[in-house]
Order: sequence, then C-alpha cells, then structure tokens
Amino acid sequence: MASKNRTRRQVRLSRSLGLALTPKAVKYFEKRPYPPGEHGRARRRTESDYAVRLKEKQRLRAQYGLREAQLRRAFVEARHEQGLTGESLVELLEMRLDALVLRAGFGRTMAQARQAVVHRHILVDGKLVDRPSFRVKPGQVVQVKPRSQTMVPFQVAAAGAHRDVLPTVPEYLDVQIEKLRFELSRRPKRAEVPITCDVQLVVEHYSR
Repeated sequence: MASKNRTRRQVRLSRSLGLALTPKAVKYFEKRPYPPGEHGRARRRTESDYAVRLKEKQRLRAQYGLREAQLRRAFVEARHEQGLTGESLVELLEMRLDALVLRAGFGRTMAQARQAVVHRHILVDGKLVDRPSFRVKPGQVVQVKPRSQTMVPFQVAAAGAHRDVLPTVPEYLDVQIEKLRFELSRRPKRAEVPITCDVQLVVEHYSR
C-alpha cells in the first residue's frame, strides 16, 4: 500500500510539474498530460513571473528528490564558483552519489538509487558511503559492495535491465554495468546532464 501511495504521489507531482519523474509516471502522464485536480483540463490563466520561477525550482528539486534546504545550500555553494551559477548548481547536484548511482543504471529511479546508498550497499574507493548527498570527485570509483551484488535487484541492474527507462549513460561516467562499477571520469557539464530545467529561472528565484 505504501508503494502504491508513493507511486500515486509521484504521478500527481509529475503532472503538476509537467514532466515524468519516474518510469511508471510516464504512461500516466501520456494518458493525462494536464495537471491533476478537477480543473486540470481547464485553460490555465497566465502565471506570474514568480510562479513560473517557483515551478522551475520545484522541477529541479523533484528530479533530484531534494528537500528545499538541500537545494538552497547547493545554490549558495554554486554562487561562489566561477562561471554561471545555474550551470554550476546542476553540475554540483549531478555529482551527488545518489544521482550518479542512478545515471550508471544501478537503480531504476532516484528513490531506488538513494535506497541503495542509505541501505549501505555502495562503496566509494572501497569505503562504505551511506550518504546520498556525498559528492563524488572525478577519479573516484563507485561500486556495489561484493556481498550485495548477489541480491536480486543488483543482479537485475547488472544485466542492464534498467537501460530501457534511463537516458544514455553520460560521457562523464565510465560504467562497467556487469561489474556494478563506475568511475566519475570528470566533472559533468550542464549540457550533458539529463534533466529538464531552465536553470536561469532557478537562479532568479533564489536571487529575488
């Protein structure tokens, strides 16, 4: 029941934000490509600039499964980096351990990737890391710990079964899926990160 409720919430959030957040949400989104609720099909009145920026921030948050405080902290850090703040923000978020575990194909959704980390199945350079927010550095190697590799969910992942619903493996990852292992070869570039977001609107939201 909890799983069904979680799926229902994700579908509802997907329709509200205008993008499919999980594979299961895709088919529901295709059937009902409008916001949830009795007024979902009605013509939407023009949104204010604030509402547009807020929604874009919420879209970014939802794709990484973050709390508001986590996203705000990342924004503050990005603002102190050289280059464009919005691009730096996405690049920093993409180096989170849970995000990279998903991109590598170890899980089917961000929630599954995060669970793999929290449940202590993931090693970084041979050391156990159970913080989804852990930032992987270029050159570090991430793998499912040997004892966990025999578990059914990871056997499924090792067979490449999640590739049908995930984007192509980005070039900043060197993945050996059959070994449940990958290396972050370099820092991601915003243009390569497979998320949907107008990052400038997010910057404007936090800079107001």
